[in-house]
Order: sequence, then structure tokens, then C-alpha cells
Amino acid sequence: MKPRRERDLNVDIWGIVVIAAFLLVPLLGRSPLTLSLGHQVVIGITAAFAVYIMERMNLLAFTVPAFMAIGGYAAAMLATNGITSLPILMLVALVVPMIVALPLGLVVLRLKGVYFIFFTFILNEALQVVIFETPGLTGGANGIAGIPPASFMGQSLSTLPLLTAVTVVTGIVAGILTLLVTHRFRAEFSAIQDNQTLAQSLGVAVWKYRTIGFIASAGISGLAGFALVNMLSTAHPSSFTSMSAVQYVAYAFVGGKTTILGSVVGASLLVTMSNLFSAQGMLSSALFGLLLMSVVMAAPGGIVGEIRKRIERMRLNRLRDRT
Repeated sequence: MKPRRERDLNVDIWGIVVIAAFLLVPLLGRSPLTLSLGHQVVIGITAAFAVYIMERMNLLAFTVPAFMAIGGYAAAMLATNGITSLPILMLVALVVPMIVALPLGLVVLRLKGVYFIFFTFILNEALQVVIFETPGLTGGANGIAGIPPASFMGQSLSTLPLLTAVTVVTGIVAGILTLLVTHRFRAEFSAIQDNQTLAQSLGVAVWKYRTIGFIASAGISGLAGFALVNMLSTAHPSSFTSMSAVQYVAYAFVGGKTTILGSVVGASLLVTMSNLFSAQGMLSSALFGLLLMSVVMAAPGGIVGEIRKRIERMRLNRLRDRT
């Protein structure tokens, strides 16, 4: 039997492979509805990665919309000033939230439990106020409209299939970065997740690794924000509301908060079903809530977590039968 670390790595790699498969969407489907759904799913997956990184340290952070806004607005400001190169926009959307997260993390990460959750949720509201009160920089309530699409090697990626491809590429980059961070610091993150006090007593610099995770989560959120802004051609406060953080958390938990593949499965399922339920009018919210309750009750560890648990049981049973 393979070591658990190797099995976890294989599952996470499969998560990135599934995202890469979304590149087939603009090739096989030209329907605007299909392409729009592909956009939404991959953006949801990318945002769920930011939640997943923090969950690896047993931290439930609601800061994803705030850092999405920072990354998205940073890329939008650059694009409206004539710099539309895709690698540059992605780099800016990644790095600017990370820079903001560094000093912010020194304050936020001192909090524990419900205080940490509450403060991270309030950060989204505070950023909304900043956006509305700085119209000269962010466009205020009107946002930044008419953002030029990203370009690559001088070619504008403006058609709907190419815009979808940009979103998928952004998701792949986010997945790879998530994989690198969570597996490079796997032992430290796991120790903090299992027992923070014990980890600290054994010499693990808890504050250091929590800060690394927080900064990485901010950068991944920024990439999701760029993908959203590039898709909509506008950066608007309504795209980064506090309540959207609840959706991103749900994506990670429903799919399984212990693997990258879990975030992929959770976001794909919930975004797709949300679009299907929207046709039911007033019943859409009730149906979506019923779906969430059903999945949580049937698979408390998430869909991927439950499947892995059953596979492990089958392997153990086979080993017992052989002995």
C-alpha cells in the first residue's frame, strides 16, 4: 500500500487534472450558457482553494471576497491603463493581495476561534466601505467598467471561448500554487491542524506557518478576483460581497476540505446545481439548501472524503482477507 502522503499527492494532482479538462469546454462547446457555466465553476474552484489552504491549519477564514476584490481591482486598474498582458495581470492579481495580507495577518492571526471568524468576515465589509469611499481610485459605487480583456503575445483574448480559456488557465495556476504550498508545508500544517498547542510545544513556529498560509490564501483569492473581473469586463463591489464568502466555504466543505480534488468537486457540483435551481424561481434557495443538507448528512467529511474513506475500508478488508 502506498504511503498516505503519496496517496494525498495523487488525489490533489487529479484535482488539477480535472481543472485542466475544463480547457475542453471552449473547444467542444460554443454555447454561451456552457461557457458561462465553465467560467463560474472554475472561478468557484479557485476561490475554494483559498478556503482549503486555511482549512489545512484548521482556520475558517471568510477573507476570500476581500482579497478577490484587491486582486481584481489591481488587475483592472492596470488593464485600463493599457497593460493587458495576461502573465503580468495574473502576477499583479497574485502579488498585490499577498503584500496586503502580510501586515494584516500579523494582526488577524493573533485571534482564535469565533473571534478570528468574525474579524475575517468584518474585513469584507470594511473593504466594501473603502471601495465606495474612494471613487477616484476604484470608481466607487459604479466600479471600473469597460476593462480591456487580457492579451497574450500581443493578441487580444476577447472572444468568449478565449475568455473561458483564460479563466481555466488561471484556475490551473491557482491549483498548482495551492499544491506546492500545501505539500511543501504539509507536516507543519497538519501538526497545527491536529493540535496547535502541542505543535507549538514541539518547536513548530505556528505564527510563521499560519502567516504563510494566510498570504498564500490571499494570493489565490486574488487570482480568482482577476478571473472574475476579466470575465465580466468590469470590477464592481457587488461581485465581492461578504455573503459570497459563505458560498466559497460551502464549496470546500461539501467536496471535502482535506484535498484539492474536494474543492474541485464541491465547486463543480454546487455551482452547476445552483444554475439549474435558478430556473425554479422562488424555490431555488430552498432546493439549494436541501442539497447542502443532504450532502452534509450523507457525507460529513465531504464527497471526496467519503469516497476515500470507503476505498480505504475496501483496501483494509482485502489485506485482512489475504492474511
